[in-house]
Amino acid sequence: MKKTILSTIIAGAVLAFSVPSQAAVSQSDKLATLSTYASIASVNYSDAVKDAKALQVAISAFTAKPTAESLQAAKDAWLVSRESYGTTEIFRLSNGPIDAEDGWVAETYGGVEGELNSWPLDENMIDYTIDANNKRTSGNIIDTKGLFTPGGEDVTAVDVTTITPAVLGDLNTNGGDANVAAGYHAIEFMLWGQDQDYNNMIEDAISNGAMTAGQRPLSDFTTDKLAKRRLDYLNAVAAKMVDDLSVVSSAWEDNVSGDKGLYRAALLDKLTGEQKSKNIEPATSLKQIFAGVGVFSKSELANERIAVAVLTPSEEDEHSCFSDNTHRDIALNYQGIKNVLLGEYKGKKVGPAFIDNVSDEEQAEIAKLMADIEMRIAKINTLATTTMHFDYQIRPENEESVQNIVTLKNQLRRLGDQMVIVSKAYGISLTTNDVTDAEETQL
Repeated sequence: MKKTILSTIIAGAVLAFSVPSQAAVSQSDKLATLSTYASIASVNYSDAVKDAKALQVAISAFTAKPTAESLQAAKDAWLVSRESYGTTEIFRLSNGPIDAEDGWVAETYGGVEGELNSWPLDENMIDYTIDANNKRTSGNIIDTKGLFTPGGEDVTAVDVTTITPAVLGDLNTNGGDANVAAGYHAIEFMLWGQDQDYNNMIEDAISNGAMTAGQRPLSDFTTDKLAKRRLDYLNAVAAKMVDDLSVVSSAWEDNVSGDKGLYRAALLDKLTGEQKSKNIEPATSLKQIFAGVGVFSKSELANERIAVAVLTPSEEDEHSCFSDNTHRDIALNYQGIKNVLLGEYKGKKVGPAFIDNVSDEEQAEIAKLMADIEMRIAKINTLATTTMHFDYQIRPENEESVQNIVTLKNQLRRLGDQMVIVSKAYGISLTTNDVTDAEETQL
């Protein structure tokens, strides 16, 4: 999702709140549910940082001694790191540390979501790919010495003689959203390489099969003339990712120390003295969170991450297209939604939940909807681990899996709309427009 969308969402939500509504939940109960939300964010981001650091260690071991075994260990560590990061994505789109675009939150934490999880990416910018004519592409970061100028508009040339975290930061989205040089998916591409299954897009014979992901050869890191450049890139991108994720995680810490814990304290109306003005009115926080959860479920997960891929169909638009891990992205993103709605983390109750203040009848309706979503996600996961990865499940000839995915998309959109009901229980007025990204891809 483009960064400019967030400002529109937040501005609309805050503007809508300017008309007072009768509070249905006490101030203490609002703070209690926000405390649960903050606690989940804190432990979730802490887990994500831990797993990102483990990935960095695995990459360091691989770059020190590139072997088939150490490459596989790095891939395994990447897959593990996606498990904890995937559930953090629900904290997006709520004017929080991960992607706030203005105000003190953005100034303090930098809104680094685009540095961590930008996709889909133009892999040709990073390293070679094999095109539909079985030819190797060139003119990328890896094979360039000196100044590298990305494609696109308003580009800035960057000296890539030495590949460092700062250089990758300068390159990331330089010239366009697809010019991704940093984050999880840049690492994914470097480890797996492209997944050549073109024949669902254009007519040719390149296909690795329904259960085969990218197959980057080990020689790219050993005997190839650009091997060292690739190893340097991996080390730099891993270091940058850990640093960026650590900044976001620090915002959710329980105790305030400088910028650490500052956002969490402001969210819970706990700042005093000179910092007191940074406190966020609980009703404003809740409105932004409810709108963010709705937009994430309805427009980001259902539309951008699922509908665009299955209705195009295009494997380039599936989330983790190099590793064929998209089925886990979908499952984990949904799990994040479930976590904050039910006040849970890893299946354990954390505290009072957003859903607790909704009527029994409405809770039952939401529970029924979520049960259907979970059943459909389970089907996707089962197929992905036994028969065909997500990039084959979206092919038109696989009618049953396509129908399951399309129905999942529709159900997730309905779940996003349910945030209108949840917000009403807190005396907050939202409409379905507030939980829909006005710039979502129209298919």
